[in-house]
Amino acid sequence: MTNNSLRIVFMGTPDFAVPSLQILIENNYEVVGVITAPDKPAGRGHKIQLSPVKKYALEKGLTILQPTNLKSEEFISELKALNANLQIVVAFRMLPEVIWKMPALGTFNLHGSLLPQYRGAAPINWAVINGDAESGVTTFFINENIDTGKIILQEKIKISPSTTAGELHDQLMELGKKLVLDTVYRIQTNNLSLLNQKDLLIKELKPAPKIFKQDCKIDWTKNKEAIYNLIRGLSPYPTAWTTIAKDGEEILMKIFSAEISDKHLAPGTLESDNKTHLYIGCNNGALKIIHLQLAGKNRMNTEDLLKGFSTTGYHIV
Repeated sequence: MTNNSLRIVFMGTPDFAVPSLQILIENNYEVVGVITAPDKPAGRGHKIQLSPVKKYALEKGLTILQPTNLKSEEFISELKALNANLQIVVAFRMLPEVIWKMPALGTFNLHGSLLPQYRGAAPINWAVINGDAESGVTTFFINENIDTGKIILQEKIKISPSTTAGELHDQLMELGKKLVLDTVYRIQTNNLSLLNQKDLLIKELKPAPKIFKQDCKIDWTKNKEAIYNLIRGLSPYPTAWTTIAKDGEEILMKIFSAEISDKHLAPGTLESDNKTHLYIGCNNGALKIIHLQLAGKNRMNTEDLLKGFSTTGYHIV
């Protein structure tokens, strides 16, 4: 089978998906259609925001579909009309069976974890939050259950103790595009050796559920190592946060980076010289806060914040 024998539909929306689409185009694969999220208003001006995948697809003159309902007869007809024999999914929505079963060669997904670990919506964040020493990317054929299909390929990467979720995201994005290309080539040449996830001997499966605002609230009674991992696992987005208060006024504080300290403070205690440093106590010590953002202000380092803000009298609530 040649490159021209493949007719690929690519499904994806965020930045993470763009390099995988780009590498297919650069290697002369025929992408007959791109499925991405509908345009939506964003920001204070509610300007219409195009997805990163749509922006790239427009640059390349690719056919674009933006369904609001993946089960609608109209979308299904439009998708069938593209006559694709392979579908590739990178950071998109859950597909109904009528969609993923459509192409003759199947539908495969790129997932940002070493499956079967971290099935779910936020695998990159949870790997860092849990303090894992490695992560990776997996391609697998989609089936009726979320992230459980037969594994095609995997590639591992080490996570350093200081890596943030944002940094790991970018590393896996680059690693993932190569895995997508290799996966397509193996499908094209019929050189597949599939692995059933249930055959992998995993004692404990770690989930990767969607992260909500309350999941990002810091519990200062936990160990400093766990809080440190939470902060870097949520940086830069959706961001760990806490609330400080003084004289009945409460201010939300987002924390983007911190360092583990040898200082010993009671959990939730603030200590600062109001010039260069800010420490917050944990169960077994304290963290030195490096980058943060108070509600209504820009993100900045601690020293810059303290030039115009005094922590005296504030406490964690």
